[in-house]
Amino acid sequence: MDTEFGLDVAPVVTTRRVAPLRVLFMSHMHPKASRGGAEIAAYQLYQTVKSLPRTEAYFLAAGGGRFQERLGARIQQPFGPDEFIYTGAGFDHWIQSNPDPEFPAALTALLHKLRPDVVHLHHYANFGVETLLYIRRALPDVKIVLTLHEFLAICNHFGQMVKRPSFSLCYQAGLRDCAKCFPERSEQDFFLRIRYMHRFFNLVDHFISPSQFLADRYIEWGLDGRRFSIVENGMPEQRHHAVDETMPSQENGLIFAFFGQISRLKGIDVLFDAAALLEKAKVSGFRIEVHGDYSAQPPELRAAFEQRLEEIPENLRFCGAYENARVHQLMRSAHAIMVPSIWWENSPLVIQEALLNRRPVITSDIGGMAEKVRDGLDGFHFQAGSAHSLAALIKRLAEMPETLLNLQRSMAVPPSLRETTRATTRLYRKLIQARDAQPLYSEISL
Repeated sequence: MDTEFGLDVAPVVTTRRVAPLRVLFMSHMHPKASRGGAEIAAYQLYQTVKSLPRTEAYFLAAGGGRFQERLGARIQQPFGPDEFIYTGAGFDHWIQSNPDPEFPAALTALLHKLRPDVVHLHHYANFGVETLLYIRRALPDVKIVLTLHEFLAICNHFGQMVKRPSFSLCYQAGLRDCAKCFPERSEQDFFLRIRYMHRFFNLVDHFISPSQFLADRYIEWGLDGRRFSIVENGMPEQRHHAVDETMPSQENGLIFAFFGQISRLKGIDVLFDAAALLEKAKVSGFRIEVHGDYSAQPPELRAAFEQRLEEIPENLRFCGAYENARVHQLMRSAHAIMVPSIWWENSPLVIQEALLNRRPVITSDIGGMAEKVRDGLDGFHFQAGSAHSLAALIKRLAEMPETLLNLQRSMAVPPSLRETTRATTRLYRKLIQARDAQPLYSEISL
């Protein structure tokens, strides 16, 4: 399996004029409409690749119903000449399919206009997994790269691999287990779903995963490990070199800060329960600050969280929503960042932001979280989903704060966006170099 800096690409030696590299990036949402980690990573990579010499880059995002259709046109350009928005609405989450009958023709027309060498999808959600076939039919010799961000193809439970209704961890997708989670579907239904997804994924030339954990899950599910590279999402360069490592005062104790969506899967209940246990045990020397928004959650979850706020422990403060542009400033006001998610997170952006700001990470001991945070070096692990385990860790750190503060000496530095771009474009060149040695996709059928 290729790794970030192990792609083994021989330099191209030629005296003729080299044609520009043309790349079309595709994302399930535009970051100006949604601030999720996947769309931010896709857009930042697009902008960096676009700035390279002899390179042309374009960005196509799905609107997800957040952009109004214009005069019946499925694709519009509200943000500039090289950025496109697909405004179709409706999506079949069971088979990740787009029922819009006008999308294939609209996408094909755009592909014929742009003529990219590489189409790099950071998601197929909202577009539909069939998009891979439309791309291959429109441009048989184009190279298709797909970055995987979660487990949507593997798991029908929003790609999160937690069981219904308990939210307990699912360690391996299986026909019987999946049918137990969704009794309205049979084992045969799940077998056909896997075959459906695999046949479209077979059209992908190469997969990128930001974590080894995620790649291993997909390889176990049946994808070819030789078509995988591990390339982490890089951090913007201007932030990468201007970091104040000074810790805030400890006069009022350690500050543990949470950043992200207020949801059960992000571990907000674990955090509140741990705070309540510590208050009951009269543990002092710390406080927890929660930065996040819960307005997009379903009504019953909003009501449950608002009920929790009425009974909030004194050692915890809810700070509300925040602008992403302020996250670095807010992180530097804390001593450690908390990532208590109860599902198999792949490569949470908040971990890289914390490491960039030289703040240790207190995280669940599973998935990409455990992979990205080395226990005792970049932060500390606690048992996923266990408020008692988290409370015991906070108590120990509050009593011995130097254990936490000394980690600044051993913490890793996350890759820069420049490093991520270098690894990704190196992969593009490798795929393009191999193109002439391979037959074209002369017959595309499923």
